[in-house]
Amino acid sequence: MLSDLASTMFYVGGIAEQAIGKSAPWFVVSVLLFGFAIRSIYLESCGMFVRGGVYVVVRDSMGPRMAKLSVSALVVDYVLTGPISSVSAGQYLGRLLNEMSEFMHSPFRLNPNYFAAFFGVAVTIYFWRQNVKGIHESSSKALRIMQITTVMVVVLLLWCGLTVIVNRRFQLPPLPTVGAMEFDSTSLGWLEGTFWPTFWPAVLLIGFGHTLLAMSGFETLAQVYREIAYPKMKNLKITANIVCIYALLATGMVSFFAVMIIPDETRKNYYDNLIGGLSMNLVGPDVLKLAFHVFVVIVGALILSGAVNTSIIGANGILNRVAEDGVLTPWFRKPHHKFGTTSRLVSLITAAQLITIVFSLGDVYLLGEAYAFGVVWSFALKGTGVLALRFQRHDQEYKYPLNLKFGKMEIPVGLAVTTFMLLLVAIANLFTKKVATIYGVSLTIVLFLVFTISEWLNARARKYEKKGHVLEEFNLEHQAQVDAGNVHARPGCVLVAARDFQHMDHLKRVLEKTNLRRHDIVVMTVRPVSTGAGEYDLAEEQMFSVYEQELFSKVVELAEKEGKPVELLVVPATDPFVAMVLTAQNLKASRLVTGVSRSMASEELARRIGLAWENLPEPRQPFSLEIIAADRPSAYVNLGPHPPRLWPEDVDRLHEIWLRLTAREGFGSNLHHRDVVGAALRRLEKEIEAGERRDEVLEELRRETRKG
Repeated sequence: MLSDLASTMFYVGGIAEQAIGKSAPWFVVSVLLFGFAIRSIYLESCGMFVRGGVYVVVRDSMGPRMAKLSVSALVVDYVLTGPISSVSAGQYLGRLLNEMSEFMHSPFRLNPNYFAAFFGVAVTIYFWRQNVKGIHESSSKALRIMQITTVMVVVLLLWCGLTVIVNRRFQLPPLPTVGAMEFDSTSLGWLEGTFWPTFWPAVLLIGFGHTLLAMSGFETLAQVYREIAYPKMKNLKITANIVCIYALLATGMVSFFAVMIIPDETRKNYYDNLIGGLSMNLVGPDVLKLAFHVFVVIVGALILSGAVNTSIIGANGILNRVAEDGVLTPWFRKPHHKFGTTSRLVSLITAAQLITIVFSLGDVYLLGEAYAFGVVWSFALKGTGVLALRFQRHDQEYKYPLNLKFGKMEIPVGLAVTTFMLLLVAIANLFTKKVATIYGVSLTIVLFLVFTISEWLNARARKYEKKGHVLEEFNLEHQAQVDAGNVHARPGCVLVAARDFQHMDHLKRVLEKTNLRRHDIVVMTVRPVSTGAGEYDLAEEQMFSVYEQELFSKVVELAEKEGKPVELLVVPATDPFVAMVLTAQNLKASRLVTGVSRSMASEELARRIGLAWENLPEPRQPFSLEIIAADRPSAYVNLGPHPPRLWPEDVDRLHEIWLRLTAREGFGSNLHHRDVVGAALRRLEKEIEAGERRDEVLEELRRETRKG
């Protein structure tokens, strides 16, 4: 989230000044201060524990039509996050190349807009491929990028302060009075020629609307809520406060210093790469400034490109939640044949982003105006949904401050004022951003129609069962966690993982050979949950979709043929391997059984499951893993410490060594086979870690693996 919110510092100052003039920094800081109020809306939303995501929140509070409309606006926000981030990074890179060429007195120049569009397309395609594969950016990598960004920000702010002192440029930007605001036909839109630009409250709303994108990224706060450590709400508050303060200091100070340091006559040349222009106008040698400029651009490319990935993940997660509620047809969520991801949704999101980049031709200002449209409407509808729920729910862990109580009635004054303010800004944006309004409204309407038609098709399909393919009906029982107390299975049970109802050979074999007097059988399926799906758990109807119903219908059919009862279990998880080993541990299973994977070899599957087991908290329950294929013998792996299965010749060798030591070396009956093995293991450990024969020992181990 820090990465998402901090990335706006690279483009918001230039976009805001283009729209409203030199007073823009005051609005940027005001918006970032207002971000603390938006933070409280998201804190209350996360603390309501509404299952099913943003769609269910608004649906429960304002009905299904408003829910589909709010999700449409949110998807527009995500769709625009990627293009503005990637194009902004391209602008920084393109203009840096021109400046380096000029510095070296080379005639080479490129068009920054076209280069930015090309770079944006390349970055978007790269992250499309990563998301189709299911490879997401690691949190450790994101943390490293933010550490580097923080170093850049600290150096920049200190250097800017030194520049102000040396050059004696202490003049702040003009206050946002009616006379100081510099609107043009583009920033006024349909309000040009009316009296509204002369009415100071309206002027403030217009300026606020043009800079609201400074606090984009708050939806990421909702995405990470599920994975924040206990106590969740306390840690969420800390996270939100750190992010808001960081953005206020970094983005706010950069906007002020840009107006104070970069001369008015040249600042317009840096609207698309404001921090780059700021770095080139600091005091000091040109070579040092150019070197710092290169550093700024590298950091910007990293953080802005990461925002592209976040936008795809976020939009995919939101659309998955909508699909889980029956608003999208199963076609959209059909898993990729190799990677198992919702590649069709990812591809549709990416296509929308690519079209946006191409039509923008690398114009950051145009993208910023459109982006501000999506941001404000997603915030406004989110606030309206939370406000409506305030009168329906009373179990919030956190409430937006400033609530007046009259007896049993509570009036959420603070929440209502903030929501009303967001709605006013959203309406102002409708009239001041022609292109953004046309684009945003059009895309929102298209998404709304897709959701409505898909929901109608789903409802129609549910009325007609496939001929000769009647699905079983199941009673659902939701539990907060899986353990032996809520799953009727004795310790030592056999846990069978299933996901593909067309490949159930491993379940057939387990049913055939398992003695139910000794072991119960539990069949589990992992319900994939996107890492960007939002702050809420799945609702029951989302967790057990038609696909799970079809899968378990097949399980019941196979179990009835064998005349053996089975327990059924659905576990939602972002990582299926962790879900399987954690469920096996909680149930105290003796064996975990899986089929072969279509996307990886059995050895790799076993390795991934083994790594997931190793990462479980202590104490870990050891059990065996069996991977069953239809055309070859089962592969067994023991997870956890266990006696090794030795080759017969190794058992003979151990016995011969023991005989030799007891007979010839005088140990007698005090020496046991285990003592020989223990001494050998300690000697092997020493030689591997620091011994002179390390390479020789490792080569012998390699020969053993080839033999086995």
